[in-house]
Amino acid sequence: MDFRWDLVISSVPLLLQGAWLTIKLTTIAVFFGIILGTLAALLRLTKGPFRYLASIYVDFMRGTPLLVQIFIIYYGIPSITGGQISPSIVDIWPFIAAVIALSINSGAYVAEIVRAGIQAVEKGQSEAALSLGLTPAETMRHIILPQAFRHIVPPLGNEFIALLKDSSLVSAIALEELVRKGQIIVGRTFRPFEVYFVVAILYLIMTVTISRIVSILERRLRVGE
Repeated sequence: MDFRWDLVISSVPLLLQGAWLTIKLTTIAVFFGIILGTLAALLRLTKGPFRYLASIYVDFMRGTPLLVQIFIIYYGIPSITGGQISPSIVDIWPFIAAVIALSINSGAYVAEIVRAGIQAVEKGQSEAALSLGLTPAETMRHIILPQAFRHIVPPLGNEFIALLKDSSLVSAIALEELVRKGQIIVGRTFRPFEVYFVVAILYLIMTVTISRIVSILERRLRVGE
């Protein structure tokens, strides 16, 4: 069977649309994941009851498949609300459900990354800041977190790449990201090899680009240090 380059060329525009949605979805999810993860990490470092809630959240999200989490959000929320979604968001519900699922999943992994980064900062830094009159919140904000950021950049980059690839699972709820676009083209052409080959190349381009950006940022932070 000959490799059809004409099919590859004709498929690229539609696949690029899917790739753009994949990047947008992953970026939004990582943004909210960083917020959720940082909050969960700070709670896990406290001694109050919220520490246990944060631990349950992290353990549940890391211990269950992402696909199951997507189904829980996509199908579960409508069932809780009486089997209906507001008409104003019904058309974009797959995207909203995907963002929610990916965000809370990413937040659990980011929580461990941030917690490890905070714990990597020497304890004497916080003790010195507290002795100078800073509150614990000011110490964390101005002293600990900026230094922890240097440690968490590489694993955050890895999390971005992992989530970019895992976002292909949202094709199961008919969200037309890169993999779903590929499935649509395959259904029309019955040429899976050429289509999925291009899909793989686009994922490779995106992941390598992110890796290079993270490497540059890491080198700059190392120079600053």
